[in-house]
Amino acid sequence: MTLAPETTDLKVQLALDGDWFTVCDLSMLLPGRGVAALLPDGRQAAIFRDRSGELFAIDNRDPFTGAAVLSRGLTGSHQGRPFVASPLLKQRFDLASGQCLDDETVQVAVYKVRTA
Repeated sequence: MTLAPETTDLKVQLALDGDWFTVCDLSMLLPGRGVAALLPDGRQAAIFRDRSGELFAIDNRDPFTGAAVLSRGLTGSHQGRPFVASPLLKQRFDLASGQCLDDETVQVAVYKVRTA
């Protein structure tokens, strides 16, 4: 049996400088996986959709290595907090706050995200 892909007109948007910037169609986000989006200022955001459908967006740059790879990390939860683990050194970042769960002195930027 072949399943039809989810179809929707909803767009995922990030809040940037007081305005909303469209990054992709909601159907591009698979639960438990991330995608990277290039922002107008050259930075990258990592956007995630969890298994319940909630959206998260953080900076894609791993602060420990400088590589733009967080969108390719593994997602999970720790004590009810959704996180992504960097694919390089495995540090975990809380998707809601950007706080590193393995080093409290490190944090990544978090973006407000919505569908429109």
